[in-house]
Amino acid sequence: MTLTLASIEAGYGLSRERLLRIEYHLRLTRSLEERIVSLFRQGKVIGGIYRSLGQEGESVACAAALDFSRGDIVSPLIRNMGSLLVAGALPVEILRQYLARGNSLTRGRELNIHIKDFKRGFMGPVSPLGAMIPVMAGVTMAGRIQGKSMVGMVHIGDGGASTGAFAEGLNFATVQRLPLVIVIENNGYAYSTPTVKQTLATRLADRALGVGATGETVDGNDVLATYAAAKRAVDRARAGEGVTLLEVVTFRMKGHAEHDNQSYVPKEVIEEWKQKDPVDRYERVLLEAGVATPDDLAAIQARVKGELDAAVDEAERSPLPIAEDAARGVYHGDGFWDEPR
Repeated sequence: MTLTLASIEAGYGLSRERLLRIEYHLRLTRSLEERIVSLFRQGKVIGGIYRSLGQEGESVACAAALDFSRGDIVSPLIRNMGSLLVAGALPVEILRQYLARGNSLTRGRELNIHIKDFKRGFMGPVSPLGAMIPVMAGVTMAGRIQGKSMVGMVHIGDGGASTGAFAEGLNFATVQRLPLVIVIENNGYAYSTPTVKQTLATRLADRALGVGATGETVDGNDVLATYAAAKRAVDRARAGEGVTLLEVVTFRMKGHAEHDNQSYVPKEVIEEWKQKDPVDRYERVLLEAGVATPDDLAAIQARVKGELDAAVDEAERSPLPIAEDAARGVYHGDGFWDEPR
């Protein structure tokens, strides 16, 4: 069936304005990462880069299903820059983070997207995989105790979903019927280990059955389908129906990090997934449904370019951390984190 704007509004509850907003965040995510790679190759980035190329669709679509005005919180992993941008993180903030500037959100103390702002609704990851599942269970429990109508969303990879922390957090959150959506990004590989060598389960969402949670699998490169699945999960959580384990099937088109040449992935697999690029697929939908014209899409890309040109300039002009500040802000109460950046 050919989609139209009317059918999309009726079936997904998305207006033309919101559809174009999703397109903006898709393009912003991809272009921002491309700028970061350029800075990395110039020796200006501190630490590693973990691209989400090929996975931008699920990050943006899942976060778009949340309502940050109601206190919802998203906890991304290293490939979920799109989630941060939807939540309200600014490109210049992310660039300052990668460049380890003294006025970054962590004052140069952390790397890439390990950033948080509870007021805007995002909390960066910790490095031990799986650990953010019990952490977000605690966050959503605290929200419920405080009487908030909030939903938490936390991302985990297929490899991280094999950890004990993931299993314990999932079970605890389910028993407590917490308003939590756990997104498993099944992108085929945990670093260089293919999913088929991690588990014999054909659907990672089936792990929900063992604890009594709701499980659903969706094509993570289909932006509208992923949004719809995430919205169902968010609505269930807000209605008090507990945890959803949402498996988004996708693929990372780059290696684990920028230093990884992805030689362990067969070339024909990469070529197959190139044809499923989520940004290209979504833009075809917008054009075929009459939601946008080629000029509309070109205008969005021009806007993104202009914003990123300004953000890169500002980030590079930002000051480096002050050495003496390393001893400040270690303990709560000295006001360091409240000072203007």
